[in-house]
Amino acid sequence: MATFLYRVGRLAFRRRWYVALVWAAVLAAVGLGALKAPGAADEGFSMPGIESQKAFDLMEQRFPGATADGATARVVFVAPKGQKVTAADHRKAVEDTVADLADGSQVASAVNPFQAKAVSKDGTTAYATVTYKVAANDLTDASKEQLEHAIEEARDTGLTVDAGGSAMADGGGAGGAAELIGVAIAAVVLLVTFGSLAAAGLPLLTALIGVGVSMATILALSDALGLSTTTGTLAMMLGLAVGIDYALFVVSRYREERARGRAPQEATALAVGTAGSAVVFAGLTVVIALAGLAVVGIPMLTKMGLAAAGAVVVAVLIALTLVPAFLGFWPNAVLRRKDRGPRHIREEARDNGGTRWARFVLRRPLPVLILGVVGLGALALPMTSLQLGMPGDEAKPTSTTERRAYDALAEGFGPGFNGPLTVVVDAKGDDDAQAAAAAISKDIGATKGIVSVSPARFNEAGDTAVFSVVPSTAPTDEKTKDLVTAIRGERPGIESETGATYEVTGTTALNIDISEKVQSALVPYLIVVVGLAIVLLLVVFRSLLVPLKAALGFLLSVLASLGAVVVVFQEGHGAGLLGVETTGPIMSLMPIFLVGIVFGLAMDYEVFLLSRMREAYVHGETAHQAVTSGFRHSARVVVAAALIMIAVFAGFIGESDSMIKMIGFGLASAVLLDAFVVRMAIVPAVLALLGDKAWWLPKWLDRILPRVDVEGEALTRGTADPEPAPADREAAPV
Repeated sequence: MATFLYRVGRLAFRRRWYVALVWAAVLAAVGLGALKAPGAADEGFSMPGIESQKAFDLMEQRFPGATADGATARVVFVAPKGQKVTAADHRKAVEDTVADLADGSQVASAVNPFQAKAVSKDGTTAYATVTYKVAANDLTDASKEQLEHAIEEARDTGLTVDAGGSAMADGGGAGGAAELIGVAIAAVVLLVTFGSLAAAGLPLLTALIGVGVSMATILALSDALGLSTTTGTLAMMLGLAVGIDYALFVVSRYREERARGRAPQEATALAVGTAGSAVVFAGLTVVIALAGLAVVGIPMLTKMGLAAAGAVVVAVLIALTLVPAFLGFWPNAVLRRKDRGPRHIREEARDNGGTRWARFVLRRPLPVLILGVVGLGALALPMTSLQLGMPGDEAKPTSTTERRAYDALAEGFGPGFNGPLTVVVDAKGDDDAQAAAAAISKDIGATKGIVSVSPARFNEAGDTAVFSVVPSTAPTDEKTKDLVTAIRGERPGIESETGATYEVTGTTALNIDISEKVQSALVPYLIVVVGLAIVLLLVVFRSLLVPLKAALGFLLSVLASLGAVVVVFQEGHGAGLLGVETTGPIMSLMPIFLVGIVFGLAMDYEVFLLSRMREAYVHGETAHQAVTSGFRHSARVVVAAALIMIAVFAGFIGESDSMIKMIGFGLASAVLLDAFVVRMAIVPAVLALLGDKAWWLPKWLDRILPRVDVEGEALTRGTADPEPAPADREAAPV
């Protein structure tokens, strides 16, 4: 591996113009494809194998066209304090607003609340449902402006008017300011680390090129592969983070080789052969973790994982080809001014912060280990009370009209009104379908925790009925989950009495089913991803204990970060500092996201840090000396890489969307804990306690495992102490 990558780096340096032109052509080609590609249709969220999805599919089959994914808006009218919305002047204002809402080219219907009996019992609140002919993503600006204009005019009459529903979605995700903040902080970190504008700018430039290629490819293939705009969010976050980090490691190793007096071309080749080997295997662990998201069985999550894995592959390829090509263009610009002499040789054994920290840990391995494990364990404790769900409008800031509409409906109609359950009765083959549906409706209505049951609506064939059930508790309340379980638990008895079957769906039931499926998939996912990564690390480091230590350290950091998410977003401690106005269940997909992404990134630091230790150990240093050498060469760069990732992820905490805010906080805290507690403290402490045993491998296993030479032993033998050459022999100095 190291020899092959050495040749790749040398070729990229020598043929730098060709490499740069190839990447420019690739970027232009995929960019042109993205511009010409039609927008992908929004296929909606689906999860095969759960009851809610089966019920929804049955509705689409038995009620053709009735469940079309058209956008909806629920406009809520609240009378001034002490008044009723049913008063003549308020009633006229509501009816005029509904008429205005119905007058739109994309509007299918706008239901008058007084005709639909959509008025609260106390007469203070009413709502009108507006249904559109197209999906939310296809609404024109004119339709959205018409909705907003009608709401503003209704407010002028003295009513409090707000609206929720899919039509109110802005269609935005993470973007803009979040990336700019992350890139700006990354630039500062790189500048401090390298002390050179060119060295700081090169990783940023190549990472942005990689993200451009990845995002343009996703857009170009969106229609063919059914990708949506949200698919690329994860790819953009990870592509930017790992793109900077991978280039950072190659450039750092290049500067190290130049400091030893090597010529630019030789230094580049050695950097790609050694640091590039670590980049390849680190990238493989990230790809394994992301591709493993397919185990969960959620099509959208699978697409997001594969798209992000593709972005990581692009980042690896750029680090191995475009970065050495750019080093060929500017071989001296990436060096500090004091290091730009043609034969400058820096004293390699000089102590730095990394060596001082390593010696500190080596002198006190047991206290450091205990303190690190206990600290992470304490942070992980809140995870035992983790509640999963899918936060909706109730999690949005009170400054948004969606949140105010949610609160108004909950106050006027009860907390369960915002999350009704939908029951689909399949009476096909039953002699009296209406009687069966009525019996099922009556039995479910008698269940404790049910406020009301709507009249059943039958399809044209008369063999399928649908009715809504309003719980007494909010959609994210644990009692609502128990209610859904109770309704489904009554099914065998009801079906034996009526001869018809039924299933429970709706947004609330769907979220409950998703949470349960994600929880059940978490263990298999961990087994697959961690198992494959342990095998990969076993091959890379040729050690039994190092991969196991890496996996256990990751589990500690991910559990601790989940605990931190629970403390802030579920229990509300410090939530105000992050702009979180409402606490509640943690997003169902959060554990999977955190496990998948953080595992890959954690293995990045493990590979980069331990590859230098392994390199020193293979070259004859003792186990303790190898730890010190690894920290001398890698600690500064690993810290910089971690700070960059934390900056990129933390930038998303500033987003208004609560789910993106939660993901940004979770990833940033996980990287912080894993890099600085696990990799920089627990890892050297464990290695100090194990000594030579850390690198032990049974002889029979040593014969079986392939040799990949990630530490570049073959390169060291082949290029030991080469004659340094002036920089201008192979490239013009800058």
